Amino acid sequence: MVGLDLEAGSVAATEVRGDGGVEVVTTGVVPLEPGAFHEGEVADPEALAAALRALFSEHKLGKTVRLGIANQRVSVRTMEIPDIDDPKELESAVRFQAQEHVPMPLDQAVFDYQVVGHTEGEQGRKLAVVAVAARRDMLERFMDALRRGGVRPAGIDLSAFGMLRALATGTNGGPSPQTPGGQPAKLYCNLGDVTNLAVASGRTCLFTRISTFGVEEIAERLAERRGIAIEDARAWLGRVGLEGPTEKIDGDPETVEAARGALAEGAAKLANELRLSLDFYGTQAGAVPIQGVIACGPGTTIPGLVERLHQELGQPFEVGRPAQLDGLEPAAAARLTVAYGLGLGE
Repeated sequence: MVGLDLEAGSVAATEVRGDGGVEVVTTGVVPLEPGAFHEGEVADPEALAAALRALFSEHKLGKTVRLGIANQRVSVRTMEIPDIDDPKELESAVRFQAQEHVPMPLDQAVFDYQVVGHTEGEQGRKLAVVAVAARRDMLERFMDALRRGGVRPAGIDLSAFGMLRALATGTNGGPSPQTPGGQPAKLYCNLGDVTNLAVASGRTCLFTRISTFGVEEIAERLAERRGIAIEDARAWLGRVGLEGPTEKIDGDPETVEAARGALAEGAAKLANELRLSLDFYGTQAGAVPIQGVIACGPGTTIPGLVERLHQELGQPFEVGRPAQLDGLEPAAAARLTVAYGLGLGE
């Protein structure tokens, strides 16, 4: 299975084989034309298809893929429903309750759900259910690009679930059945073109959220201020970072200062997005306390960014890397983490 992860600047793929263990067969990353993919959605299907053809041809990847999606036209809700044994009755009950919780008409969406645990209370045993709905027209644009790119979609998954499979201890599926609250929760965040967040307790996903603000918008601000290409702006962010005096960084002094300023502003906004997500999660009934943050994605390779987020939030941070990607350069491993988790499947 090939896990496929899309971002504004690149397409990443990790081919995974599991037979008595997990083996990474091959990986690949190719650039994506500016404007082809924006805020987690396909803007130019043909440009994306061209990138896919180049990626799979150059790196000799298998053609069966599991695609990850992360945008604001996907809704994830955790609900409690009465304990029902009959599968058809359970599905009817979930759909009925989802109509009140999911902010889109279900007849215009692709809908799925999974039981992730149960609770015991005064009203008896109830099932904890994660329900996911995605706009059908948005998914059709993804499918169109995949077909043009010559690959076969075996499934569509939340990028957040791929992130958890890659990083959460003992996690080898999406939301996995167990009683929530058995272990302290952690916040997982992929610092990419968008910021993809998930709260998990052990093997159980408790909460997910997408923020459209991410490293890409920081790069866009720098590109606009200095009148440079977005590819150059991304490179400047990684070169300048948030560590050490700017006077010691080689390059145009004005661009160096502009990059440092854009990063400082962006880090503050990223921290605020994380803080808002933590606050919102904390208002949910039965929210498991969060003890620590695990970060992944391209933003973790920008010097000083994770440390700045730690300072802003006061939560302990660590950078997550799957052991199976240890042989790669840090930037490649960071970019391929979610793709690896998607390749693991359910």
